[in-house]
Amino acid sequence: MGDIKDLSKYDKKTLKKFMADMLLIRRFEEKCAQMYGLQKIGGFCHLYIGQEAVAVGSIGALDLKTDYVLTGYRDHAHALACGLSADSVMAELFGKETGCSRGKGGSMHLFDVEHNMLGGNGIVGGHIPVATGVAFKIRYNREKGVVLCFFGDGAIHQGAFHESLNMAKIWNLPILYICENNQYGMGTMYKRVSSVDDFSLMAASYGMQGKQIDGMDVLNVFDEVSATVNRIRNDNIPALLEIKTYRYKGHSMSDPAQYRTREELEEYKKLDPIVILKIDMMDNNLLTEDEFKEMDKQCKAKATESVTFAEQSAEPQESSLYEDVLV
Repeated sequence: MGDIKDLSKYDKKTLKKFMADMLLIRRFEEKCAQMYGLQKIGGFCHLYIGQEAVAVGSIGALDLKTDYVLTGYRDHAHALACGLSADSVMAELFGKETGCSRGKGGSMHLFDVEHNMLGGNGIVGGHIPVATGVAFKIRYNREKGVVLCFFGDGAIHQGAFHESLNMAKIWNLPILYICENNQYGMGTMYKRVSSVDDFSLMAASYGMQGKQIDGMDVLNVFDEVSATVNRIRNDNIPALLEIKTYRYKGHSMSDPAQYRTREELEEYKKLDPIVILKIDMMDNNLLTEDEFKEMDKQCKAKATESVTFAEQSAEPQESSLYEDVLV
C-alpha cells in the first residue's frame, strides 16, 4: 500500500468533473464498440479506452474560449472533453445530419467551432501543420490562446511533425505538441521503429522544451500540461510533451491486437486512470463508492441515450453533398 496522495490543492468540483469526463468517455467508447459490432457504425473506428487521462487532464488545463484543440483519428475522447455532447458525437458516427460534422466526417473527423475543437484528422500527422497554422493565427492576431496538438507515437516520424516544430520555434508560436505514446503504432511496438525511445528529446533539436510524463494519472497530466501551457502563454515559446499511456483495445475495431501478450495488457490494466483517480479521491474522503456508482450510472445512461438520439436522427439531405465543398 503506497502513501496517500494529498489532493488538498485541487478543487473538489474539478476532481469530480475529471472523474465524470473519464467515465463518460469510457462508457461512450464501450457503446461505440457495441454499435460497430452491430454494424450501425461503419468505416474506421479507433477507441481510446485506457488513455482517458491524457485528453481529460490536458484539455482540463485549457480555457476553451481562447484555446484550441486539434488531434488525429482517435478523437472521440478529445471531442467529449472539449464539451461536445455525446449525442452529437454518436450521431456523427452514425452518419446522421445531427452529428457535429453533419454526418460528413464520421469517427475520424469530429469538429466543432463553438467548442474550439478543430478536428480529428484521418491522415497520420496531417493535422500537425494545421494546428501550427492555428497557432500562427493566434500570434498574428495578437490573441491570448494556446493550441494543443495531439498525435500518436506513429506520427512522430512524419516529416510534417519535424517541419512544424521547426517553424513553430522560428516564429515562437503558442502551441503545445502532445505525443500520446500508447506504445504501439498500429501493430508495431514504438521501440522497434525509432532510433530514440524518449520522444521528448526531439524538442531539443528545435530549441524548445521537451518532457516525458506519466499519462495514466489524470492529475499528473493536468499539473504538467497546466504548467507548460502557462509557460507558453507567458514566454511565447512552443513546447513538446510525450505523454506515456496505453490503449486497452486494438488499434482499430478490426485489430485483434495479437502483437502483445495478455500479461502485458493485464499489467497496464492495473494502471487504469479511472481506478487511480477513484482511489485517490476515496483516500481523501472526496468520493464514496455510492457516489462513484451513481456517476457511472449517469454516464452509462448518457451513452445509451446518445445511441437512441443517433438512431432517431435523420439522414443527411442529398443536397448537402454539394455544401461546404471548397473546390
